[in-house]
Amino acid sequence: MNSSRQPADATGPVPATAPRGAAFLLAQIGAHAAGRFAERVAHLGLTPADVGLLRMVAGQPGRSQRALAEDLGVVPSRVVKLIDVLEGKGLVERRRSEEDRRNYELHLTAEGRSTLGAVSRAAAAHEDALLAALDSEQRGHLLGLLQRIAAEQDLTPGVHPGYRARG
Repeated sequence: MNSSRQPADATGPVPATAPRGAAFLLAQIGAHAAGRFAERVAHLGLTPADVGLLRMVAGQPGRSQRALAEDLGVVPSRVVKLIDVLEGKGLVERRRSEEDRRNYELHLTAEGRSTLGAVSRAAAAHEDALLAALDSEQRGHLLGLLQRIAAEQDLTPGVHPGYRARG
């Protein structure tokens, strides 16, 4: 008998079992997908957080930094730092609001629009690779189920919860 393996008892170690269930699989696949997406956009000089902000600015050009902060659920000073990064990369520009000169409106630059096009192509390739095991009908069904779960959990559409956790 191998002395290094002892039977588990009430005071001994609990044997390891593989996690089961949808919640674990969602977390496992989500972490995998996030890591792979980060790899795909890194060659563009972007992080996933940068990509999310670019998409939000593109989706509502001219929105204020304050409105963006509200949509993200973060303090306005956090958005200032995030936009500073994108502005430094030449992807986003701040313009004084014509209605309220105290506010800045956010717009993509020409380089930002071009970069967002490259991101869209990378995202499509990423989704195709991630969902390669499914046919188009199964992909549609999965998407519908995930949308139902997200809605029931009151998740804000299009906003990754990671913005709130980042410092």
